[in-house]
Formats: sequence, C-alpha cells, structure tokens
Amino acid sequence: MPMTESDLSDITLWRRKLHQMPEVSGEEHDTAAEVVRFLQTTAPDDIVTGLGGTGVAAVFESETPGPTVLIRAELDALPIAEISDLPHRSRIEGKGHMCGHDGHMATLVAVAKALQKERPKSGRVILLFQPAEENGAGAAAVLADPAFERLTPDYAFSLHNMPGLPLGFSWMKSGPANCASCGLKISLTGKTAHASLPESGISPAPALAELIPALTGLRSGSIENGDLILATITHVTLGEAAFGIAPGAGELWVTLRTVTDSSMSALRAKAEELARTSAARHGLSVSFSYHDEFRHCWNDEEATALIQQALDQESLPHEAGQIFRASEDFGRFGDVAKSAMFFLGAGENHPALHNPDYDFPDVLIPIGSRVFLRLVRNVLG
Repeated sequence: MPMTESDLSDITLWRRKLHQMPEVSGEEHDTAAEVVRFLQTTAPDDIVTGLGGTGVAAVFESETPGPTVLIRAELDALPIAEISDLPHRSRIEGKGHMCGHDGHMATLVAVAKALQKERPKSGRVILLFQPAEENGAGAAAVLADPAFERLTPDYAFSLHNMPGLPLGFSWMKSGPANCASCGLKISLTGKTAHASLPESGISPAPALAELIPALTGLRSGSIENGDLILATITHVTLGEAAFGIAPGAGELWVTLRTVTDSSMSALRAKAEELARTSAARHGLSVSFSYHDEFRHCWNDEEATALIQQALDQESLPHEAGQIFRASEDFGRFGDVAKSAMFFLGAGENHPALHNPDYDFPDVLIPIGSRVFLRLVRNVLG
C-alpha cells in the first residue's frame, strides 16, 4: 500500500526530531521511548522493550502460520559534533546522527504505518530498533537477551544509506558484504625516571616507534579481491604531560580489519606477536585488550536474491557492488536467520558517513520502505 503524503510528512518531521536528540551507543533511552511512542500509533500486536539494553521490537502478526521476517534499524548516534545550519541540527553538544540511523528508524516506522493498514497474509513481521550498533555490542546483546528467543526470525533484512552512490541506487551481493574489525589496545609498561636520567628508567618510546610502522606494515591484499588485511593506528599515548619525567608507560590503539572472521584470528595473532617481541626487546611488560568487535557481515544467497527481486519489482536500479571496508554488526543475525543487507545510495556528492555535516536524505524513506514492504509481501503474502 503506497504511503500517503500526510504519512510521509509526519514521518519526515519525526526523523528530524530524532536528528535533534542523538544518543550514543548504550544510552538510547529517550530515542527508544520516542520510537515506542510512534509505534503505538501504528497499533502493532506487541511492542517489546529493553532488548539488549534499550532495543525495541514491534510485532505485526497475521492470522495464518508462516515464517517470521525481521527488519532492523539502529537507535544510536555518534560522538561527533554536527556542523550544520539546518533547522533540525543536533541539540546535544558533541553528538550527532552522522550515520543516518535516524533515517533508518524513520524507514521502519513507514513500514509500520503500512502494516497497520494491511497485515501480512501469513507469518509475522518484526521491526527491530537495535541499540549500540556503532560499537559492535548491540546485535550480540539483542541475540543474547532471553526475550529475543520468541522473536527469532527466519529471515532478517536491513539497509544502510551510502553516500557516494547515486541517489536511490542500490548495491548488494551474496557473500561478504562488510569487513570484520576490532580495536586492539596494546599497553606497554616500563619504569619512569627523572628526565635528566632517562637511562635509569625503561621507556616504551622505542617500542612504540617500532610498532607503528610494523603494525601498519601488516597490510596486504585488496577489498576488490576479497582478501584485504588492514591495521590502522588510531591513538597513541606516552608517559605523562610533564617535562621532568621520562615515560614509563604507553598505549597504542590499532584497528584490525579483514574481510572474513577466519582471517581476523590470524591478524590478531600477528599483531600480538609483534607487540610481544618489541616489548621483550626493550624490557617492557605488555598486555592486550579488545574493543568494538565486529563480525563480518555475510549476505545469505536466498535472502540476497529476495532483495534483488524486490528492487526489480519496485523498478529501482541496482548492481552487485563491492565489499565495504566499514564494519556492521548486522552480520550476527546470520547466526539465527537467512540475512542480507543492501546499501541505498544517498547521492554521489553527499557528505560521507561520520562527516560532521552529514544529514540523512529524507527522499530515501519512501524508497527504503517500499523495498522492505515488497520483501514482506513476497515472503509472507
């Protein structure tokens, strides 16, 4: 059922309201409450709250047994200050919806509006508003939540807007869609000394100087060939902010990235071995911790074919595209369902994701919702 102009106007205004009230991963309490408020106007059969922390799920049932189709959007924003003159710019200092999750949520409530008017002929639809995508913790928390067991889907679908692609143009393909990644924090400990007697201490500086080029030198392969290995230094600290103290401790943060989960295990081992070897050479102790862990995102062949069919039926242009270097925690839903994500063009000259001047193109709301509704009709009738 096509969206009315009144519905689209209401949903666009709601998306812009969300844009003004961004909350970062794990803190999406007001956003979740606003999602629940809007969903209640669409009369779902059930609304589940608190999934994996702040997650929300709206359930739309049919009267006939059948598969469960889950469609996911993300609740969280980013710790990025918005640079914008838009009337709906962020009102929260240092935080902004710079990835378009506000637009993804608006797309799902557009689906809810349509399902309010016409339920699927069989099975059920679950619209999931997932927390903490940006740090990789949200999908795992939702799946581990006992309340999710009764919501477990047969199919799971999602989209992500993508600046750089023509507006409304889609990329998707079966197999790897997004890279695996994780943040490795390497902590080096030696002994401080007076700055006039540095030889009486043990400084991590030489080890850090070795590790920066050594870790970045692990890079190999390419995204085009599906064998990219990448290590990106993101943060380094050394000692205290003082001129009188030779440093005794340092940290190096590096993001490790591979196309597949299996390659990630080998890359972790190589990075840790480099750090252990350098630490031993310079008389330092070393420890490791991992953060922001993302599995690879793998598109199931059948689920991908269903998206391609829906795009064709809606006369929307698309092609196979390429694997994206950026990570996405939606891949975890592939553990419980046939899952696939597609990428919807936000415009070739649109500000990039995570840029401080990014804003979701509202014109994508009806396009994305049409694709999702076609998927629902094709799977459930």
